[in-house]
Amino acid sequence: MYKLTQLLSSHDNLNSTLIILSTKAIQHISESVFVGLCYKVETSQLVAMRRDVEDIWEMVINQVGKNEYRLLVSGSYGEGLRLEGSDTDMMHWPNNRSVIWDLSQSQYYNTHRQTLILCDCSDSPPGFTLLNLLSPSMDKYIQSMCVGMNNRYYISSSKYRQIFLPALSLSYNLTQHGPCASLTFRAQEFDHASCFVSDFWPPSASSWIDRCHSWPQPHVVDDIVKNGCHFVAIGHKLGNHEDHEWRISFSQAEKKLVYIMNHCQFLTYGLLKLILREIINNGVGDDDKLLCSYHMKTSVFWVIQQNTIPHWCPQNLLECFWVCFKLIIKWVYEGGCPNFFIPGNNMFLSKIHGIKQHQLFLRLLELYEKGLAFLLHSPSIRSYIIDVPYNPRNSICTDYHTRISEAHFDRNLFFEIIDHYIKPDELDIQIYMRYLHTIEQMIGSPLLTQYQVIMLQKLTATVLQSTAFILHMETYTHENKLSYRADKMSCQMLKLAARFGCITDMLYIAMYYYKTLRYTEALSIIEMIKVMLAQPYVMYHFIIDTEMYTEAVGGQSWSTKMRQAVAWDIKLYNRIQLYFSELIPEQQSALQNHETLLFVPPFILLYMLEILCCRHVDTMRVQTALDDLQTLVHYDQGQLIRTDYRDISWQILGICQQVTGDLQAALYSYQQSLRQEPHNKIQTATEMRIQRVLQWIPLIN
Repeated sequence: MYKLTQLLSSHDNLNSTLIILSTKAIQHISESVFVGLCYKVETSQLVAMRRDVEDIWEMVINQVGKNEYRLLVSGSYGEGLRLEGSDTDMMHWPNNRSVIWDLSQSQYYNTHRQTLILCDCSDSPPGFTLLNLLSPSMDKYIQSMCVGMNNRYYISSSKYRQIFLPALSLSYNLTQHGPCASLTFRAQEFDHASCFVSDFWPPSASSWIDRCHSWPQPHVVDDIVKNGCHFVAIGHKLGNHEDHEWRISFSQAEKKLVYIMNHCQFLTYGLLKLILREIINNGVGDDDKLLCSYHMKTSVFWVIQQNTIPHWCPQNLLECFWVCFKLIIKWVYEGGCPNFFIPGNNMFLSKIHGIKQHQLFLRLLELYEKGLAFLLHSPSIRSYIIDVPYNPRNSICTDYHTRISEAHFDRNLFFEIIDHYIKPDELDIQIYMRYLHTIEQMIGSPLLTQYQVIMLQKLTATVLQSTAFILHMETYTHENKLSYRADKMSCQMLKLAARFGCITDMLYIAMYYYKTLRYTEALSIIEMIKVMLAQPYVMYHFIIDTEMYTEAVGGQSWSTKMRQAVAWDIKLYNRIQLYFSELIPEQQSALQNHETLLFVPPFILLYMLEILCCRHVDTMRVQTALDDLQTLVHYDQGQLIRTDYRDISWQILGICQQVTGDLQAALYSYQQSLRQEPHNKIQTATEMRIQRVLQWIPLIN
């Protein structure tokens, strides 16, 4: 054991193999890595929570837009993974266009309302198809994307990308990436793909149904088949019609399959993704990354279905990983990775071949020959392997249900809930009423999980806040009686939102009072928020005193915890420039740069509102509040102001200094704002404010 300890802890001996270990030692290490992944990838309880939150948010969006479009969130993020670099794939498709595989299927549609598209796979590689537009006169938008072949109109995937993706990129500042428009936000990549849907299962995937003897179960197979498939705008590089073909997508089916994995299977998938990112693709340019996470997922699907491993459990985690890894090596050696649903679709065909295939095989073979010791190259799991030889008698608790504290779980839950929000694309109060009606219908369902109920409550708070400000905008110029009723309704909405949301949601009430010139009432709310935020148990982002939190609110409902012990950043929707006039230039600047939200730390907004209100009713308090704001911005070390929100924090300090007459200090603050990471995209507003201050300083001097 001493020699093994030396080998595992030495950088010079990474070529040593773990294969020489006893079966018991391998199982012990497997359990240790399993526990480590439960902390890295998270426990099954957290994964289930994330999926529930994601699913109910997706359901709300789809219910509201049911007459126009539908949305599917997939990729690692949608599956419940929160690894660094986890991607979010968002597929959306119109409800008035459907793809069929046979003309007889047209009987199920109202062709006066539905544009029908017929698949033509006769001249395309497996997994790809041409889309024949059957009713060209009905859909002028789709007509513009068509090409004529053999006296038929086919929707061209390349034309679709040329027309759709630039329009989407212009609206949301996205970049084109294959069939997707991509956005990187907070170091996370979002891929948006507009696609078409078929309510029918592809005939070319019928063999998959016949293969499903033991996994997945028959009811899962039936559910997958009845939900059909999608088509994304990308052709096969070696096909006869690359510019016009569409790829058949099984993202919805794959998401369901990941959901029914047991936790060991899911962690094996997570471990493969870690190894891919931290070892196989580490230091490799994007163009040379031949393997992707989709290949990893596919290997797990095949291994589960072929029943290669009889027992997926913590003691066998490394064996499970090893079987999947060897399957990937076999695929690279043979130059063929069969799609799980359409095996004839070789997903390596156009990318992994020739000299690149040979080099990749040698790279993977080198790792294989090291045995399981090559896992030591992974920073994320190295320590979990090394700890075992140092503590060979330590028992490892693999009951991941009991390994997570209440405070840790709550922190993750509230992050998921608050990270999902509704972004308004237009100031239409009817849309918000549809959201409220949809949530009201859902929230009473006995089928909802406890996570989904609290998620719906927070969405209700968000919708009520936006509705209140839009209602005020639409009625404040009307006759007194109507304006009074609307004002009363807005106040009620904001107070109700505070009951459903967290502590800092009360700031929306203070903002509304300031906007409607009720400065004393606003200050009263501000004082109340100050008292609540001063409590030592309050959670802000991932900063939390777990002991104090548990002592104060442990065992209480999540609704109570959120209302009494959770603070979060304020989101100002840049299309709703109604909160207060002092930040309109910042909202306009962000909107010009395709940012739909302005993120403001609650403590910064709190002091700003206090300064602005006190100028009207208690001038003696202005300087004290300004000093508190200045101290916070100058000296905070990331506790109350996140690094990526320092741009707006310096900006608000400058605004407050400017309105109180200290132009030199305001100029310095604005200049500091420009030096920060431009997270909120407010540089245009900052430069404008600097120019104005520079014009005023000589006049005063």
